[in-house]
Amino acid sequence: MYTEQELISGCKKGDPQAQEALYKTYASRMRYICQRYARTTFETEDIFQDAFVKILTQIEKFNGNGSLDGWIRRIFINSAIDYYKKNKKLNEQISLNVQEDFQLASIEEDEDFISEIAGKLSEADLLELITSLPDGYRMVFNLFAIESYSHIQIADALNISVGTSKSQLSKARQTLKKNILEQLAKQKTTVELNLDPGVLKIVVSA
Repeated sequence: MYTEQELISGCKKGDPQAQEALYKTYASRMRYICQRYARTTFETEDIFQDAFVKILTQIEKFNGNGSLDGWIRRIFINSAIDYYKKNKKLNEQISLNVQEDFQLASIEEDEDFISEIAGKLSEADLLELITSLPDGYRMVFNLFAIESYSHIQIADALNISVGTSKSQLSKARQTLKKNILEQLAKQKTTVELNLDPGVLKIVVSA
């Protein structure tokens, strides 16, 4: 069992066993990050392989400031951003109008509600809902809601305006809220259609 420092030291020396241990330690968590940003398994693997190669070739640059986990996570997120910019057309710049400003405020008020109902879904269902978002919505939602990027940071990373970032976050939340409620409704139907004999009713609150 390697310590973090032994992993770092071994990988910097190009030790295959340390590299394999590093892979086994972080592969599952980092692949999940890739899945959140990708739409398909093919895209997930492309981002994952690119990021892991960067880790092994750039680990000399890791100077111990901050955790190894945080450093690796940043490389995976940046690789996802790079993949998006290379392979996807960025959505057209959208200027927020008065209606969009109103929608944004409304969705901000619904954030607790979205979190509450999202908690009723499995991790796999939530991942599916996030990856089904349109590309721009998915990127902005991941960066803002999960990675805690500011809209200024998102705009800089994706080469979009701050207004576009805010607009796409608002629309991502609206889409997620709608899809989460639809998913819960399907689950309720599935439960009620598969009742055991003698059970009158099972109510799944949405």
